[in-house]
Amino acid sequence: MKTVVITGASTGIGRSTAEYLAANGWQVFAGVRKEKDGVALTEADAHIKHILLDVTNPEQVDAAVETIRAALEGQKLAGLINNAGIANMGPLAVQPLDQFKAHFDVNVFGLLRASQAFAPLLGMDESLAGKPGRIVNITSVGGRLASPFLGAYTATKHAVESMTDSLRRELVIFGIDAIAVGPGAVKTPIWDKAEDANSSNPYSNSPWAKPIDKFSETMLEGGRTGLDPEVIAKTIENALTAKKPKARYAPVPDKLTNFTLPMLLPKRVVDGFFWKRFGMKAPDA
Repeated sequence: MKTVVITGASTGIGRSTAEYLAANGWQVFAGVRKEKDGVALTEADAHIKHILLDVTNPEQVDAAVETIRAALEGQKLAGLINNAGIANMGPLAVQPLDQFKAHFDVNVFGLLRASQAFAPLLGMDESLAGKPGRIVNITSVGGRLASPFLGAYTATKHAVESMTDSLRRELVIFGIDAIAVGPGAVKTPIWDKAEDANSSNPYSNSPWAKPIDKFSETMLEGGRTGLDPEVIAKTIENALTAKKPKARYAPVPDKLTNFTLPMLLPKRVVDGFFWKRFGMKAPDA
C-alpha cells in the first residue's frame, strides 16, 4: 500500500483528496490543525490516519515526520501533497503587512518547511527501500495569473510555482519528482473563510470598496459553482502515479476563457478586462 501525506486536509481539496485516495487503496496521513477535524476524517475511512500538522509549527512538523517514519517501517514515502493555504482579500497598497506576511508563513515557508522535512522519507534517505516519492504542490490559476485584491495570495502561489520547478530540477538526483497542480475555481470553503475574515469590511471606506464587493461576489460564486474537489483529487492521483507526469496540471473550469486566453493575451489587455469587470478606471478615463 502506497503512503501519502496531505497538509491542510481538514476541508476542501485536502479533505476530498484524503478521502479519494483512501478509497482507492492509499494509506493517507491527513495533516490537520484541530483534533476534532482529524477524528472526523479517521472515522470516514480506516485508511486515513490523522496527524496534527500545522506547517507553521516546526515542532509539529518534526513530530509528524517521526510518526510517519515509524509507520513506514523502512519504506519510502510515496507522496507529499502540500495543500495547506490561506487567502484574504485586500488591495496591496493598504493591506496590513502582517496579513501579507501571514500568507507567506503558511503558503510558502510552511510548504518549504514540510518539503524539507519529508524529503528524506521521499527518497533523500537512500537507506529506505522502495521507489522515490513525489511532491505535489497545490498552486492556483493565481500562480500564473495575478488578480486584483488577491495580491498576497497570488504572490505566494507565484512563489510556489517557481519553487516547484526548482525542487524538481534539484531533486532529480534522488529520483524525487515535484509537480504543480493549479486549479481554477473549486467548490471549497477557502473563500467562505476569506469572507469571514473580511466580514468587518476593513476596506468599506476605501476607494476600492465597490470593486472589492464585486470581486468578493465573484470569488464566492466560483467557490460554490466551481469544479468538484474530487476532480482535483483525481488530478493529484494522476500526478502521483503517471509514468510520465506533466510538470504542471491545470484543472480549470472554462479553461479557454479563464486561463488559456488570459495567458496568451498582452497584460495590458487583461488589465482592461479586470478593470471593466470590477468597475475600475483611471481618473482621466
